[in-house]
Order: sequence, then C-alpha cells, then structure tokens
Amino acid sequence: DKVLKELIEPYELRVAKLHEFLADVKPSVLYDIVPLADPYGPSVTDPELRCIVVSEETRRGGEAVNKKRLENGLAALELFEIQLIKDPHHGQNEEEKISSSSLRQRLLGTLLRPPREDLTLPSRPYVIGLTGGTGSGKTSIAKHLGQLGAFLIDADKLGHAVYLPGGPAYERVVAAFGAEILNEDGMINRKVLGAKVFGNQERLRSLTDIVWPEMARMVREQIGEADAQG
Repeated sequence: DKVLKELIEPYELRVAKLHEFLADVKPSVLYDIVPLADPYGPSVTDPELRCIVVSEETRRGGEAVNKKRLENGLAALELFEIQLIKDPHHGQNEEEKISSSSLRQRLLGTLLRPPREDLTLPSRPYVIGLTGGTGSGKTSIAKHLGQLGAFLIDADKLGHAVYLPGGPAYERVVAAFGAEILNEDGMINRKVLGAKVFGNQERLRSLTDIVWPEMARMVREQIGEADAQG
C-alpha cells in the first residue's frame, strides 16, 4: 500500500546508499543491514538486541515487536523514540515530515529511464497506453499530451461507436442478447445490456468476445492514421 510503490528504488541500490550514508556519518560504527521478509525481521528472534529506535508514528510497531519478543521468551527491547525531521518545503498534498513518499510524488512527470528498445516493435508511431481509475486524471494527461503533439485515441469513444447501428459489433450484439436491449430508435440501451451481463461471467465473456476485438481493430486503424499523418 506504499504511495507510488512502482517508483521505490531496488533493494540493492537502497542498501548501497545506506552503506554510503553510514560511512559518511560515522565510519567507525558497526552495523548489519538485514533484508526484511516480514514486518518484524530479526527484531523478534535475536536475543542479542537491546534497543529499537522508533518515532512517534512507529511507536506502536515497536510495542508490537516487544509483544512478539515476550511471546518468544525474549526480553523486551528499550524503545528509544526520536523526533521526525520536518520538511520545510513540503507541498500542500505532501507529508509534513521528510518522506520518501513525497520524494516519489515529485518524480511524477520526469523520465526515470530511457524507453526500452524492443526490436519486435516498429520505431514509429510510438504508442503509449494511458490507463487509470475514475478520477485519476486520464483526461487531463491526454489533453496535455495532445497539446504536445500526440495523436489521441479515446478508447471510451470507440467503445460507444462499436455499439452504434451500422457499427462493427451492432448486429452481433443484438443477435446474442436479443431485441429487448434496443431503444425505440434502434440504439442499443447500454444500461439494459449491462444489466444482462452484470454478475454473469459467461454472458460478460460473450459480450467482450464480440466487442473487444472490434475495438482493437479500430485502435489499429487509428494508429495507422496517426502514422500516415507523421
């Protein structure tokens, strides 16, 4: 549930930076960096440990460690609480403390690595798939990309067009789900159709088997049009 977990640096790189930090701060300190496969790690099994450093927000985690240690027949650790350093430059939607979550949010919109070359794909047009849940900002991002010169293909609009009378899926959808899905003007009533497939995996698969290939074909046609336009 980490914020923008996709942008968390690889473990090996984080360990290397921690080594560098510890060497800079105090070269004489002895330390052991241990990967954690669970929330507790060696804190609940190592009898040599005497203290655990916590902050105000992680104190409950320290108390949970001590509970586990006592269950394992080990002595409780001293909880040494430190204050979190505040970030004087944090944004309105960022945490008040210095936070890796805030740092990852600031990476949004930057190119983290060059696009991966794939010899099986044509070099142009370069196709970007823009996805996300409702309210995630797809429309705003698409508008910005369009202003930068991108050719926009709106899958929602294609999804509507595929059902229109004369559209590529119209006849097959009506044949599969009956004339009762039609309005008086002959248009497919998507709410009635949705009620027929909602909660029924077999009917939903029948619908997507008709509609999705047609939408994919329409997308490929528009990609070809984008290529023709340069």
